[in-house]
Amino acid sequence: MAALYICDNMIDTTFRSDAPEIMDDFDMEGEILRDALDKIASINKLLGGNKVTLDGVKTLLRGIDKTANIRILDVGCGNGDMLRTLADFGVRSGYNFSLYGIDANAFTIQHASALSGNYPNISYHCEDIFQENLPAANFDIILCTLTLHHFKDNEILSLLRFFHAHANLGIVINDLHRSKLAYYLFTALCYVFGLNDMSREDGLVSILRGFKRKDLEHYTKTLQLRKVSIKWRWAFRYQWIISSL
Repeated sequence: MAALYICDNMIDTTFRSDAPEIMDDFDMEGEILRDALDKIASINKLLGGNKVTLDGVKTLLRGIDKTANIRILDVGCGNGDMLRTLADFGVRSGYNFSLYGIDANAFTIQHASALSGNYPNISYHCEDIFQENLPAANFDIILCTLTLHHFKDNEILSLLRFFHAHANLGIVINDLHRSKLAYYLFTALCYVFGLNDMSREDGLVSILRGFKRKDLEHYTKTLQLRKVSIKWRWAFRYQWIISSL
């Protein structure tokens, strides 16, 4: 994997990479995974990644009755940091949220649950999204934060069809911008945060599996989505809001 970042001419961001990530192994568990999940959440928060998703949720909630029960699903929830951020926002803003996190890795779900003991409105479920065995048939908002890039294009289209059919208000996707500059900046970031080998290697692969605007526009056109907003946000993210209304 180290060969990925030896020299400029080996980094080609023209097309999405289909290289696997170590964390794609749903049977992985242990301290290395726990450390990776927590470091990813910390970096995401520090670089404003949580705000990208939260701002998207706020956009979909405009004009919505705060007294209504609003069901939000986070697909690929990791250690649950985004759901806890949403729960805190809901309390501050007077929303009645029911929050659900799903991840295909049982250890990840156990870790997220342990960190969310003080959040009674969050529940976690170990599910493979492609099995469509979700904790409820419909939600108001479906979130996908730093998760969509793990899938191939045909899988992404399948997921988005499913999301769009089951999200009453809409979908918020927050994912990586595929670029050489992001790749090299992340390489430097690894040393600053002391990321373990798995986090470093997976992070670099994630960037190469990320998206350019034309990718998101292609998915939008293919699925004939009508009410869509695609915005570039710091740090090297795309905020993609798909409204169902």
